[in-house]
Amino acid sequence: MQTSRSDREFHFTDSNFATIKALIYDRAGINLAETKKDMVYSRLSRRLRANGLNSFQQYLELLADPACDEQQEFVNSLTTNLTSFFREAHHFDALKAYFSEHPDKKKFRIWCCAASTGEEPYSIAMAAIEYFGCYNPPVEILASDLDTKVLEKARQGVYSFERVESLSDQRLKTFFFRGKGNNSGLVKVKSELQDLVFFLNLNLLNNNWPFDDPFDIIFCRNVMIYFDKPTQYKVLKNFVPYLKEDGLLFAGHSESFPHASDLFRLRKHTVYVKATK
Repeated sequence: MQTSRSDREFHFTDSNFATIKALIYDRAGINLAETKKDMVYSRLSRRLRANGLNSFQQYLELLADPACDEQQEFVNSLTTNLTSFFREAHHFDALKAYFSEHPDKKKFRIWCCAASTGEEPYSIAMAAIEYFGCYNPPVEILASDLDTKVLEKARQGVYSFERVESLSDQRLKTFFFRGKGNNSGLVKVKSELQDLVFFLNLNLLNNNWPFDDPFDIIFCRNVMIYFDKPTQYKVLKNFVPYLKEDGLLFAGHSESFPHASDLFRLRKHTVYVKATK
């Protein structure tokens, strides 16, 4: 049965939603629940207007062309980007503890694989600067995301003051410039912080990631909750060769991987090591 609310601007059927669910699962691994139908309608309606289309069927016909420019906009629209500075603070304590436990390492390679608008990778950079006591700590931070728009915001490093209100005065002074005049109410991360982070557009579902060397730390937090178990297992399996034998995988507070116990085992709360370690 095809249903569509009569009060909506665009005709949107159960079949349209099912096709969109299949597309976003195939392209981003996101497993949309049936309860997300209104959210999908709201977000993609903007894309219909932007493209001058009159129906979701027309939009799906546009997406049927894999070479069309709308492909990335489609993914961007349905990607959820909730983040904050020093979110799940115990992970940054664990990161500093890892630095302390490995004093002989000349360089620490860290991958933040859901960078969103940049708060997480910049928090990693701040933690490293604080631990090593200098603006050029021995870290390389790769920050990737599927959404190109949030990556551009992350590269700019400009935030409303509300985004940094939870940070201490010392951190604000050390790591940010406050805007003046037309930029009042905004802050910008200092260039020394930006220099530690390299941003990259990357899809975790791709089989070939553009890395030559493994990482000491992988932050993959609050990403797996959008994947079903088979997709989670696929991504976790792909992490294995890219994590050093003594490396750590950080997950989100509501994520656990008992179905991948052959790949990773829990070391402490939401911190994992390779199962073979």
